[in-house]
Amino acid sequence: AWACHAAPVSAQDTPELRVSGYYKNLLLRSETWDHERYVLDLNHLRLEFKGKVSPVLSFELQYDNEVVIGSFLKTDQFQQQKKQPSPQYWLVEANYVDRPALYGSHRLYRGSINVAVGETDIRIGRQRIAWGTGRFWSPLDLLNPIMPTALDRSERIGVDAVLVERKFGPLSRAAAVFAPGHIARDSSRALLWHANAAGVDYSVVAGRFRGDDVIGIDLAGQIRQAAVRGEWTRVRSLEGAHFGRAMLGVDYAFANTLTLSAELYWDGSGAADAEAYDLTALGSGRRQTLARHYIGAYASYQLTPLVKWNTELVINLVDRSRYFAPAITRSMRADLDWSFGLQLFGGSPRSEFARYRNAAYTQLQWYF
Repeated sequence: AWACHAAPVSAQDTPELRVSGYYKNLLLRSETWDHERYVLDLNHLRLEFKGKVSPVLSFELQYDNEVVIGSFLKTDQFQQQKKQPSPQYWLVEANYVDRPALYGSHRLYRGSINVAVGETDIRIGRQRIAWGTGRFWSPLDLLNPIMPTALDRSERIGVDAVLVERKFGPLSRAAAVFAPGHIARDSSRALLWHANAAGVDYSVVAGRFRGDDVIGIDLAGQIRQAAVRGEWTRVRSLEGAHFGRAMLGVDYAFANTLTLSAELYWDGSGAADAEAYDLTALGSGRRQTLARHYIGAYASYQLTPLVKWNTELVINLVDRSRYFAPAITRSMRADLDWSFGLQLFGGSPRSEFARYRNAAYTQLQWYF
């Protein structure tokens, strides 16, 4: 990253700008929903600007530019994806090239200003609001939901919102958020209280998320050398249904660099069998799964100082379908990583994960 400083007024009040980012090339081979084989070559440039204008005012801006080539552009699935409306409130994305062999687009990935007044922070704009502790599922992370089978779950599209946080000591804070929707029922507003008691972090959340009334709690602590996490919510849906969601997770890191994580997930609004799946709800932002019971596992191991192996496994305990994703990452140098991985899906023909297509990919990512 680079740091740029304007002419100083005083050491404390010096404006500051930090610029960083990465370039990523992803080459992926898979099939569409209707079994069209394709190759996708994604070239992704992200520029990140973080600045401090004064002790009170700062900002963050992340700009994405993507160029896609390959036979994926000729598939019906890509044509449908292009027509999908943005789930975000502000439309700050567009394509600048749309040809049969080349598609270019750019967008604002993050863009917010932050005002700090004493112990109160006010952040306005497109941001990541991380509530909850789940790796695969999070009943509380309702503003930035993501599919458990996503290739890179660290990529969250962000939410256009106003977030106000007030600190009450080093371990306690209160937060309020408002995320507008194009229609009133799609707006979200919620309150959070976070604190620590007897060595256990906990949060209590209450609010309305896209028309659903939600109350919930999450807990995170240690049992000997293992980290234990849990979340629970009670939901009254827009249609009037009442149900609960819960997640229980455990993480353990061995001295030999082996790290293991596991999560159990229960969704009271899910179907009890495959015949009752609501396929139209997937991708709407309201559902990331179809059934009631799941288990997820993650493992990573540092094979050498420069080579890391990791794998993910998700099993639908209702229909026994599964998702398996092994990957290898090699650090070519301090600012360059190369990865190779697979996404493998299995199950009976009508099961949840059998509907997805296997994929193989390789990726180069250069940080600057």
